[in-house]
Amino acid sequence: MKKKMMTGVAAIVCALMATVGQNAAAQSTAPQNVKYLAANCANCHGTNGAGSQGLPSLAGLKKEYIIEQMNNFKSGAREATLMHQISKGYTDEQVAAMAAFFEQQKK
Repeated sequence: MKKKMMTGVAAIVCALMATVGQNAAAQSTAPQNVKYLAANCANCHGTNGAGSQGLPSLAGLKKEYIIEQMNNFKSGAREATLMHQISKGYTDEQVAAMAAFFEQQKK
C-alpha cells in the first residue's frame, strides 16, 4: 500500500513539474519576454541581431530559415563553435518566437 501511495505521489509531482515547465515556456515566449530572449544573441550577433564582429546578421532573416538553422545546430547537421550548445538551451517555441522577432528587425 505504501509503495502504491508513493507511486501516486510521484506521478502527481511529475505532472506538476511538467505543468510548471509548460507555463514557464509559454511565459518566456510572451511578446514582452521575446526581446529578452533575443538579447542573449546580442553578444555575438549584435543588438537586435544587426550583426557584429564579422558574425552573421540575424536581422531581417526569414523566420523559417532561422528555425531551420537552429534545428541544424541542435542536431549537429550544421557545425559550429558554440551554437550547437546554445541552440539546445531553447525550446522550439522559444526559437520560433526569437526567429519571428529577428525577422522583423531592420538590417
